[in-house]
Parts: sequence; structure tokens; C-alpha cells
Amino acid sequence: MIRQRTHPAVTQGTYRLEAFTDGVFAIAATLLVLDLTTYDLGDISSDADMWAALGSMREPFLNFALSFLLLCLLWMTHVQQFEHVARVDKTLIWLNNARLLFIVLVPFATSTTTEYSEWLAGRLLMPISFFLAILFSWLQWMWAVRHRATMLPDLSNEDARAYGRGALSALIISGLVVAVAPFAGSAAFLLFLFDGLLTKGLRGKGD
Repeated sequence: MIRQRTHPAVTQGTYRLEAFTDGVFAIAATLLVLDLTTYDLGDISSDADMWAALGSMREPFLNFALSFLLLCLLWMTHVQQFEHVARVDKTLIWLNNARLLFIVLVPFATSTTTEYSEWLAGRLLMPISFFLAILFSWLQWMWAVRHRATMLPDLSNEDARAYGRGALSALIISGLVVAVAPFAGSAAFLLFLFDGLLTKGLRGKGD
């Protein structure tokens, strides 16, 4: 349990927050496979039936792989951020908790996308979950930049803000994914292929 302290400017080390976050990401990524293990393959009486049944699982497999990949990318973002974050305060911890709230929702959202993709809500739940997780990740970094002297001591103000502009790329793209998903379904996540180019462009902006 994190000890309650009275001083509003107090900060803490990042070890426990990083360990908790890593554990949540690992559990969320592992739970994704449950959607595959509960899939009904039907009656199997030959190898041909088995291959046909596995072929019918292409949408669950695709959504599983897509969600796993996106979770990995979000975790990598967390790792990269905390290579620079030296201290955290209560606000940053709660912003991180808000991000994890939507991370743990991803397995359910993925399952809903697979089973109810014919409905608008079914197609939107997974994109919205990732959008909100990315939003809180960006807000977390912006809070750290605001308290750079304490939380980001190894970064100049210019570099910290450049990282923030780069992080904005994923937020913009995830917003576009939410807008496109009602029409394109999970294929909307292909927009993340442009993340590298947009990140580079946004980091360079203002130089």
C-alpha cells in the first residue's frame, strides 16, 4: 500500500509503479487468449474438419494478434517514458491508474469486437479503450513535463516537450481509428502504420 503523505509536493520513486504497471499489462495480454480457448470449434471428425474450423477462427485470431500487438506497443511506450521519469507524485500515479483501467478492459473489448462486430458498439469498444489508454498515457507525460525539474531531471525542457509532441501522434491516430472503425472495423487499426512518420514530424515541429 502506498503511504499517504501530507505534503502536496512530495514525490516517490518509480519502482513500485513500474512493477504494478508491468504486471497489469502482462495479465491483460495473457487474458486475451481466453477468447480463443472458449471458441466453439463444433464437431470435428477429420483433419479437414479441424483445418476448416481453425480457418473459421481467422477473425478471433486477427483481433487477438491486433490487441496483443497494440498492448505491446503501449507497454513499450510506458517503458520508454519511465527511462526518463525519476520521481512520481500522487497525480501521476492516478493518471497511470486511469491508463491501466482501460488496459484491463482490452480483453473484454477484444471479445466484444469479435462476437458483436455487426453492431456499432461492438466495433467501437476496442478502439475507444485504446484511445482512452493512450490519452491518459499522454496526459501522464504532460504532467511529468509540467514538473520536469523533479520528475524528468535528465531532460531539457525542449527535449521533454519534443517527446510530448511525438506522443501526441499515437493519440491523433487512435482518435482517427475511433472515427474510421464504424466503417472499417478492426482494419482501422492499420492507421497505426503511419505512427512512425507522424511521430517524427511532430517531434521535428517547433525545432
